[in-house]
Amino acid sequence: MKKRSVLFLMLGLLATQAPALTVAGTVDGSVSPDTRVSGWVVSPFGQPVQELVSVPVQGGRFSLEIPTTAPTARAQVALTPQNVSWPGVIDPVSVTGQVQAAELRFFTYRDQNNNGRRDEAEALREVTPQAGRTVLFIAWVNGDATVKANKGYVAELKRGWNAYLVDVGRAVSLKPFSADIAVTVRLSK
Repeated sequence: MKKRSVLFLMLGLLATQAPALTVAGTVDGSVSPDTRVSGWVVSPFGQPVQELVSVPVQGGRFSLEIPTTAPTARAQVALTPQNVSWPGVIDPVSVTGQVQAAELRFFTYRDQNNNGRRDEAEALREVTPQAGRTVLFIAWVNGDATVKANKGYVAELKRGWNAYLVDVGRAVSLKPFSADIAVTVRLSK
């Protein structure tokens, strides 16, 4: 009887987990055979803290599956108006909900020793995934929260990973990102 209860509990937990977020697209620019695209949790100042995922660029294309797990505790920060420097956010900023958060940014690097991960000597180059004129923004939160800022910016964040396409013009608009939207990252030559 106990084994069956544990099995049902495990199946219930698996059923309530959000599906993995997939970011796929093309790399525009000079790509060497050892180039990888990677997703990193960054500090509020944009410094890479934790690599979550990386994949090789193959034929000018990539597909990253963002893990559903939370970033490490050292990669998380309290979500406050002072540490929100996300695309499209212009003061004044307000945050509802007391949550821990992490921002995911994308980088490329040359995996020169072909070991499938970034080593200290391999330089990171930040890249911005774009879909048309919008930029992809991804954040993780440990609970529900709302971030509002100038020019109509409103991000309704749900527990886990959240992905938005941000369009900055006279107003700032966010629309949910889905895996069927291809993005492009541009490398300078």
